[in-house]
Amino acid sequence: MGKALCTIGFDADDTLWHNQAFFKLAEDRFVDLLSDHGEDDALRAQLLDIKKRNIGHYGFGVKGFTLSMIETAVALSDGPVDGRILARILEMGQEMLRHPVELLPHVESVLGKLSATYPLILITKGDLRHQEQKLAASGLGELFTGVQIVSDKTPETYRDAFHEAGPDRAMMVGNSMKSDVIPALQAGAWGVYVPHGESWAMEQASTPKHHPRYHEIVDLGALPDCVDRVTQGA
Repeated sequence: MGKALCTIGFDADDTLWHNQAFFKLAEDRFVDLLSDHGEDDALRAQLLDIKKRNIGHYGFGVKGFTLSMIETAVALSDGPVDGRILARILEMGQEMLRHPVELLPHVESVLGKLSATYPLILITKGDLRHQEQKLAASGLGELFTGVQIVSDKTPETYRDAFHEAGPDRAMMVGNSMKSDVIPALQAGAWGVYVPHGESWAMEQASTPKHHPRYHEIVDLGALPDCVDRVTQGA
């Protein structure tokens, strides 16, 4: 009989490298830029509403976020939008796209160790070109046997990604309860939650505490021990 765990999937943004912090910084700058048009909370709420509405059009990522900031600026303006504001928003988006990839602690050592035993698959959502660029810049590409950049993460996403080994013999590791953990559990895989700071409002969901395949670790440094517990049937 083969081992219970055959494949491990990883999210990318805020699981392997920093991401949300750059969106938060850009949002703070946007709020400062539009401060004449409302209070901070109201500006953030309107931007969030427009981002939610635009996900179906632009998907996830910096480009969609930048377009949503522009649309919010237009909605908040009584007349034509100041060209300097639009130029600054575009500049912020370009700065985000150029930002160096900063790996999170333990990423290189843990992926190096686990890749010696298990096929690793990167399963991430966002802009295709930008995610490819970040993976190349990370230096982690050779550790993955497969890469899937998707528009959304559903149970079917994980059934497809883990079809070779079978979802019941796969594990998904990520920082988003909504996208990385819950749909992976629904597909039949193990789901490992790795918290990372303040999660994006659209990625929050209730913790499936009592699910037999749910695990939570403090950081990726604890993942090898978690994998050992799973393979030993703990």
